[in-house]
Amino acid sequence: MKFPKPYTLKEISDLIDTSYVGANDFPVLGMNEIHVVEPGDIVFVDHPKYYDKALESAATIVLINKEVECPEGKALLISDDPFRDFNKLTEHFKPFKSSNAAIAADAVIGEGTIIQPNCFIGNNVTIGKNCVIHSNVSIYDDSIIGDNVTIHAGSVLGASAFYYKKRPEGYDQLKSGGRVVIEDNVDIGAACTIDRGVTGDTTIKKGAKIDNQVQVGHDTVIGEKCLIASQVGIAGCTIIEDEVTIWGQVGITSGVTIGKKAVISAKAGVSKSLEGNKSYFGIPADDFRSKYKEIASIRKIPEILDKLKDL
Repeated sequence: MKFPKPYTLKEISDLIDTSYVGANDFPVLGMNEIHVVEPGDIVFVDHPKYYDKALESAATIVLINKEVECPEGKALLISDDPFRDFNKLTEHFKPFKSSNAAIAADAVIGEGTIIQPNCFIGNNVTIGKNCVIHSNVSIYDDSIIGDNVTIHAGSVLGASAFYYKKRPEGYDQLKSGGRVVIEDNVDIGAACTIDRGVTGDTTIKKGAKIDNQVQVGHDTVIGEKCLIASQVGIAGCTIIEDEVTIWGQVGITSGVTIGKKAVISAKAGVSKSLEGNKSYFGIPADDFRSKYKEIASIRKIPEILDKLKDL
């Protein structure tokens, strides 16, 4: 998330009432999660296990819960609760805005696009040309839809990320200020749910085809011409490269990469990154050759046990 204008370190510190290490006028241009940070961004970290990763990231401002040695060319914001203060910044720069119309007055809808009855189109949404948005679709604020996109009934684009911190009193949600971006020629089935990014974009690239009842987590990127069948669940921050095929009821954990032209068979459970140009199945998912060898070995166990009894 880039701020509408450059801020100084002191101005940001004043917004969230923290101390800081660095020059008063150190430039602050935005805020992002660790996997998408750029120079000028704020990243937050609240556990010693991840201090080095945050301090060595591309981010030049680190919101941290301990005063540590500041790397050259960077600045620190010292907070007793970085998670809380990151949320404060999101609420300041991307506050929730209520709507009083089914289609927001500032929504931009391209020529030839059809919006069926009972849809909700939020603030600052852009929809391209020749799209069909079927009934009861909800498109939350700031979403961007390309040309020739079809979204079937009951789908929701832009809901909050499933991202929580456990507190003694319960769970505290990390606020979502990112977007959903759907590129040209994408089809989205009925009753799909595509969460917005926390600070960046959840992106579905050109020509991807998504079946009914698919869940796409925050900040995930689905590549060009992917084919995703019904009831697939994709966790946040996943990268699915171009022309991947994912069959029904596959579950994919967060933060993994699925290589180009991979095929994942139905009901597979993906717990690690997978190379492209291979086919996978099983829980945990593995390539067909390895999985069949594993199954063949398991089937020999009764025979081996019988032989052991005869010894």
